Amino acid sequence: MRPGAASRGSAERALTSVAAGAAYESDPYEAHEGETRESREGETVEAPRLWHVTLSVSGAEAPLKEVRRGLEQLAHDHPFLLTSRYAPDHAEIRYWEEARDLHDAAAVALRLWGEHRQSAQLPPWEIVGLEVIDRDTYHQRIAEGYGPLPATPVGVHPF
Repeated sequence: MRPGAASRGSAERALTSVAAGAAYESDPYEAHEGETRESREGETVEAPRLWHVTLSVSGAEAPLKEVRRGLEQLAHDHPFLLTSRYAPDHAEIRYWEEARDLHDAAAVALRLWGEHRQSAQLPPWEIVGLEVIDRDTYHQRIAEGYGPLPATPVGVHPF
């Protein structure tokens, strides 16, 4: 479980990622990312994969200073965030997520904004876009000159 602030209405629930399991154990027979291997119990398990996530949010205009401060707080609380870009009425957050499959990575991403809205004092915006791509696709797009540019400089920046 990733440390985090409480979600809307629950002081006990925090943002979580895919639980570490047998695929995370150090093992000389461990599979490479995205491959399957056999666990010590004889079950076939898939090694975790890295997913590049781009989360877009939008809503009523908010003071730029408050938007920036909220995104900086989110990045401070969760250093897995690579970069955030913002404007008075929208923002984009990009980061890498380690998860078993796309479904798990997307589920975590869809909870990110709402579960940290209060703790980071983020604007009450809604999620309007989500892209989750695997590491190979991300690097292929970059090599071909398409897709999201590499997340540099890292940090919180205006559009």
